[in-house]
Formats: sequence, structure tokens, C-alpha cells
Amino acid sequence: MPIQLELKRIIINEIDEDQVIVLNETDGDRSLPIVIGIFEATSIDRRVKGLPTPRPLTHDLIVQSIELLGGEIQDIIISDLRDQTYFAKLRVRQEGELIEVDCRPSDAVAVAVTAKVPIYVNESVLGDALDED
Repeated sequence: MPIQLELKRIIINEIDEDQVIVLNETDGDRSLPIVIGIFEATSIDRRVKGLPTPRPLTHDLIVQSIELLGGEIQDIIISDLRDQTYFAKLRVRQEGELIEVDCRPSDAVAVAVTAKVPIYVNESVLGDALDED
């Protein structure tokens, strides 16, 4: 059963290429840190802070395209952890059908923040991630 998470922190380090987002269980104490790139971290940070952009950014384009094509972003799920790499799915409902689109967790979280939809993680992924620490 997937566990709902919420974005708790965005750690931007301007000296290093690797940035970190921290997702916390909404009904628990566990945290899931994920290393992401600077562009995704900046995109997420701008959305959280409500900062406008002069033109649509990539994650705005994804959300707009899905909506204009008659889809609705339902949620995102961090679905797998293999060889220290997380995998995610953007889950879109279109004409009653649920379509899962493979994507990087950083993009999935940025889309979730943009579209204001829930973020989930599979229990096995969270368990595996915590065992690695």
C-alpha cells in the first residue's frame, strides 16, 4: 500500500551540483531524502514560494499539456529503488483510464507541486531507503 508523503525541505547548495529534497510521511515519522539536480530543485523551490516566471517552465508545460489533452494528473508515486536510483510514475487519468508515465522522482515532485496533487511512495521503497542509511 502506498504511503502519502509531503515535501518538507528543499536544500539548495549553490556550490555543489547535487541538491536534496526531503519528503516526510504525512501520518508518520519517516523521511525520504532524494538527491536531485539544481534545475529541478530551483523549479520546486519557485513553486513552493509562489514566485512567478516570465514564461512557462518545463514542469508548467507538462501540466498544461496533460490538461489541454483532456487528462488530469491524479498523483505521483515513487515506485522503485534500484541500484541506489529512485524511479517514479506520474499518474494521469484520461477518459476514465489511469495512465502511468515513467519519470524521474525530481520531475515527478516538481509536477506534483505544480499541479497540487499528492505524492506517494511504495512501502517497500521507503523501507529499502531507510535500510541503506
